[in-house]
Amino acid sequence: MLNLMRLEMRKYQLGSYVKGAVIANFVILGFMFMILFISKIEGDIALENYQIALKVIDSFVRGVFIVFAATLIAKLIIGEYKNRTITTAFMYPIKRKKLIAAKLAIVITFTFSAIVISNMFITAIFCFISVTYQLIPDTLTISVVVQHLPSMLMNAIAATGMSLIPLYFGMKKYSIPTTILSSLLIVMVVSSNTGNFSLNDIIVIPITLAIIGISVAYLSIRNIDSVDV
Repeated sequence: MLNLMRLEMRKYQLGSYVKGAVIANFVILGFMFMILFISKIEGDIALENYQIALKVIDSFVRGVFIVFAATLIAKLIIGEYKNRTITTAFMYPIKRKKLIAAKLAIVITFTFSAIVISNMFITAIFCFISVTYQLIPDTLTISVVVQHLPSMLMNAIAATGMSLIPLYFGMKKYSIPTTILSSLLIVMVVSSNTGNFSLNDIIVIPITLAIIGISVAYLSIRNIDSVDV
């Protein structure tokens, strides 16, 4: 499985996604500091404390990489069906289920790793600069960061699961735009923040969506032998 994943990553030159993830991190950092800058100008406090700041960072990161996951699904799976290049891949002495499982494993590994690493990277830089220049009227303590870690990890797992939902919509008509648009809709519904509250805070919702995403992936692998190419 690992060798198959490596071959797929070389085939599609997925190193560009790592570069894209790095750029996305700095864009998110830019948004965070822009929020602080605008609030300073308007004389308002957008981020009252570090708990809220870390929550906003987590929300941004999850939203960005759910869309990243959709683009990966579109490239690794939907695009191959759309262009019928998957026919050639299925001619190799590799089971269809194993091939699709390897592709989905790449998506899952990348999405989860990107969310966790990006959260840690952005949080570290944001907190360092915020504390140095006293950008937030609050004191950052180790306990605040430690208390945030479990929810961040759980959110990363849930986001990774729900990032597989676009596979269902993309496989309907082998549509790349539909795959990506469905991920944007998921982000809009789950990660939208109103008054420091989002649907993701209702724990049943992200868990349910994650289960749906995992189910979509499982059914895609289980039924792959009966899908027409």
